[in-house]
Amino acid sequence: MKKTSKYFFIGFILLVFCAVIYLFTPFWIPMSVGILLAVSTSSLNHTFRELTGNKNILSATLTTVALIILFLAPFLYAATKLVIYGANFDTAYIGKVVEYVRNFDISLPGAFSSWESRIKDFISSINLTPIFKEGATYLSNIGKSSANFMIELVLIIVFYFFANIYGRSLITFIKETTPVETEYIDKISGEVSNTMAVVLYSTIATSVLQGLLFGIMIAFFGYDGLLFGIVYAFASMIPIVGGTLVYMPIAIYEFAMGNKFAGIFIFIYSVVMISTVADNFVKPFIIKFINSKLVKHPANINELLIFFAMMAGLSTFGFWGLILGPAIVTLFVACLNAYRIIEKDDLLERKNKDIILDDTEADIK
Repeated sequence: MKKTSKYFFIGFILLVFCAVIYLFTPFWIPMSVGILLAVSTSSLNHTFRELTGNKNILSATLTTVALIILFLAPFLYAATKLVIYGANFDTAYIGKVVEYVRNFDISLPGAFSSWESRIKDFISSINLTPIFKEGATYLSNIGKSSANFMIELVLIIVFYFFANIYGRSLITFIKETTPVETEYIDKISGEVSNTMAVVLYSTIATSVLQGLLFGIMIAFFGYDGLLFGIVYAFASMIPIVGGTLVYMPIAIYEFAMGNKFAGIFIFIYSVVMISTVADNFVKPFIIKFINSKLVKHPANINELLIFFAMMAGLSTFGFWGLILGPAIVTLFVACLNAYRIIEKDDLLERKNKDIILDDTEADIK
């Protein structure tokens, strides 16, 4: 093929590729999340493939069922329970909590006693009416938001299933059509896969641990331990605030109802046992175990970079940014590392050619 024809053909392919991207714009996030989840759980799919004698469809089905049991079933259970509780919830309790917060007797140490009146004035000046109106508006949209979320979740599972079936064929196709050496593609895909696997597995393991710790504790105070454990596990995936969204309202509610011991215990237990011990001390051991035992090649993870990637993903893509954010950053870093290796190889190759050329010239002389 002539160079002009080749360049024209490449340009035409890029044009059509842009049209394909535009065509699938409504499905971009579910498709991306589904593919990335398949990449992250490729080791699990490989295990099922070995157990089923390389039956691709069966292994993909088992992997998808495992994902549904892990994510969809707990989510549906929690959503159903919350809807039932919400329908039967007595709004009079909200008024009691508000009055308790406004009339709370604040006693600060002597050095800070001058701030007591200011804090009380600030609390009493808070107008909660707009907040409740906003909350009512939000609650009225929960049905629509939940429906959209469920549609996205179903699409993600569908794309995840097909990504597990055709993943290897797609990688082979990319290797054959991309003008990049196979070893570099393997390095990029391997680094992204290992990093995403560690991030996904460690996030799930830490969330399950925190949900279990909270569920067992809260059950002693008469709450549905399974429900609030699942809710806490999902909330703990959100950076910074995390489980605070769950234990803080419950602790304040217990205080308002006159159960001061329960409120203090729930707050201290959640902060010390879960947010501090489980999240800050146990989580690194979980990451280390997963990094060394559950992935083929240990991933070199900069936790601070992954943290900011998750935050940026949440603000840009919503909930699914927890997966998309780290994936985009990891892919970028992997491409930079691969390019650095390519440059080193090219430099080494040029040096070897210069040495051979010098030796040839010396032999001629």
